[in-house]
Amino acid sequence: LDFAPTPFEEIGGALLTRKGGSFKAWADVRGKTICVSQGSNYTKPLIEEYGARIKAFRGQPESLLALRGGNCDAAVHVSPTLRQMLATNTDWKDYALPLATDLIPSPQVIWVRKGERDASAAIDRVVQQWHRSGWLIETVKKNGLTPTQSLLELQARFRKTPS
Repeated sequence: LDFAPTPFEEIGGALLTRKGGSFKAWADVRGKTICVSQGSNYTKPLIEEYGARIKAFRGQPESLLALRGGNCDAAVHVSPTLRQMLATNTDWKDYALPLATDLIPSPQVIWVRKGERDASAAIDRVVQQWHRSGWLIETVKKNGLTPTQSLLELQARFRKTPS
């Protein structure tokens, strides 16, 4: 595989917990029980860098049910999913994403077959235009979410470049 080099977003894991909790930084997960999905790429940094105790569940729904049931202090999952859930589902009105940064954020790109340089270049131009025009930010807002710092920075970067 290969990919169009311009990322459309940067995404990592967000920490979901009850409102009013004591989490102010990722370091605050030390010694706390954090629910994740089995095989989550967030498990290793939560344990090794931050000293969290992990409870892994079959998938995100089970992990979130465990959080609601009081079986863990917080849950960590992909930030856009949690942001959307909080913005649109009143069942989660007592929960928040208290940390300003994602865990191990990484650029999100569009993948193509290896060697398809023309396709990669065409897709890259489209993604840059999404940033230049503000289309991605408008789409995020239209869906009731707040644009991430990454999206704002990408728009600022490409707004200055010619089409």
